[in-house]
Amino acid sequence: MKRVLVVEDDLAIQRGLKDNLEYESYEVMTATDGDRGYALLREKKPDLVILDLMLPRMSGYELCRKARDEGITTPILMLTARSEEVDRVLGLDLGADDYVTKPFSVPELLARVRAILRRVQSAKAGDLPQELHFGEVEVDFRRFEARKAGKCLDMSRKEFGVLRLLAARAGEVVTRDELLNEVWGYNQFPTTRTVDNHIALLRNKLENNPAEPHFLITVHGVGYKLVLSR
Repeated sequence: MKRVLVVEDDLAIQRGLKDNLEYESYEVMTATDGDRGYALLREKKPDLVILDLMLPRMSGYELCRKARDEGITTPILMLTARSEEVDRVLGLDLGADDYVTKPFSVPELLARVRAILRRVQSAKAGDLPQELHFGEVEVDFRRFEARKAGKCLDMSRKEFGVLRLLAARAGEVVTRDELLNEVWGYNQFPTTRTVDNHIALLRNKLENNPAEPHFLITVHGVGYKLVLSR
C-alpha cells in the first residue's frame, strides 16, 4: 500500500483529500503546518507528499527546499490557490514534481497522484538511467550531482529531469510536449517555451560552446535529442 502525506491547514480540504485517497486504497498521514509535515516526511518516509504552499510555521516552499537540500527525493505535489505563473514556477524549481491549483477537481488530483507514482516506479524499475557520461560531463541522477571536468555543476531538479529523459532515449528525438508531460507531469504547463529555457540552461552548463552545441541538439519544429557518439 502506498503511503501519502497530506500537508494542508484547511481542515475541510484535508479531510476531503484523506477520504478520497483512502477510498483509492492509499495509507494517508496528515499535518496542518509545515513543521509537522516536515517531521513526518523525514520520519515516516511517505511515497508522495501533497503539499499546500501557504502553511503556518513553515511554508510549503520552505519545506520543499529543505527536503531537497537534504537529499530527500520523495515526490511532491503542490496545492496552491495562487494563479500567478511565477509562484508555480518557483515551487517547481525548488523541487516539486507537479502542482494543482485550488479549487481543484478531485479526479484530476488523483490522476496526478497516480501519474507521479508511476513515474517513480518506472525509474526504480530501471527504465531511466542512473548515471550518464559524455565529453567531460559526469552525471549521477540518483544523487542529483553533476560535474564537468571535475567541477561541480549547479543544476535544478527539472534540469536533471530533462537530461535524464533525453539520456534514456539518447539519439532519438524527444518532443517538447513529451518533455513537459514526463518531466513536469502533464503537457500543458506552462508552455513549450519552458522546455526551451531549460535546454538553454543545460547547454550553458554542459556544452563547451553553447551557441554550437555538440551534444544537446535541436530538431527544429519537433524537439531535442542527446547525441553521445559524435
